[in-house]
Amino acid sequence: MLPRGLLQLPVLMQTVKQRFDKSVKSEETEFVSRLAGKKNYVVIGRAGLDLYADPPGTHIEEATHFTAALGGSAANIAVALTKQGCKAALISAVSQDAVGRHVLRQLETYSIDIRHIAQVSGEQRTSLAVVETRAENCQSVIYRNGAADFEVQKDQLSTIAWRDYDALIFTGTNLAKEPSRGTTHAAISAAHQAGLAVIMDVDHRPYSWANAEEAASAYRAAAEQCDIIIGNDEEFAVVAAGGDGLDIARELATKLSKIVVYKMGPKGAITFTAGAEFETPIFQVKALKPTGAGDAFMGGFIAGLANGESIPSAMRRGAATAAIVVTRVGCAPAMPTTAEVLKFIEEY
Repeated sequence: MLPRGLLQLPVLMQTVKQRFDKSVKSEETEFVSRLAGKKNYVVIGRAGLDLYADPPGTHIEEATHFTAALGGSAANIAVALTKQGCKAALISAVSQDAVGRHVLRQLETYSIDIRHIAQVSGEQRTSLAVVETRAENCQSVIYRNGAADFEVQKDQLSTIAWRDYDALIFTGTNLAKEPSRGTTHAAISAAHQAGLAVIMDVDHRPYSWANAEEAASAYRAAAEQCDIIIGNDEEFAVVAAGGDGLDIARELATKLSKIVVYKMGPKGAITFTAGAEFETPIFQVKALKPTGAGDAFMGGFIAGLANGESIPSAMRRGAATAAIVVTRVGCAPAMPTTAEVLKFIEEY
């Protein structure tokens, strides 16, 4: 499996093919209206340090210079939201050292609320990724032994004024280990009690799990508590535990009234609602590198819903966000502003 964020993550745009019946459209409108104008999000998951081999095109083995940037899926999603007019707070943990402090400072430069991020001592370390900026054969080496973000604790949730937020976003990697898994479930419960929407990015990282069966069980249990679930075809295949990932995505949408985005790389994506679906092909862009597309899509898609857009229109915004990010160096630094996204859509 390719690492998350690589070319299997689609850069999306609206397709003509849509199938909605009246009852589903009413249900869809009701849910979308819950997020319209709601722009304050709390995200739980990892924040880390990315080192990009410089200049672009350089192999890691041959690099003598690296560019440092904020990374980690949850942090990238939060940045994507703030760059498009939303607010975001991050629940996480970083190591109590210079790298952890660097990550915290970077988060603040993107206007991310860091009050709910713990600094942990001991052997835990902030996640590190060493990455190439290459469209083909892009290497990404992830260091997550003793990852600090897995140490996020339930007591970090006690000071959160949940009703100040509009939705909780979490990544599936949180569920791979304790205490992060229990803390994420506690956050989901708190969000439900406060009336927040709950949004999941499957974000499967096989190296974080003991086995695929454990991952499937954890993902399925969490997905059943969510309003929106986003993942690619390989990730949904894991959720299906050996079954058909497309069937699981459709089942989650139809039986549990979820919005599910099933991404298929160059084939685009299928979005499922309760009893309806529509397809979305990719934008064709000349990518500088493949990383960051998935996080960008999530941020852009949710920002679109927050701005009152329909689900297909928000998909297009997510697509444009991802398309821009893969043409730039980095993930968090590459996230575009609302003006850049709208201009891209207009000129495409």
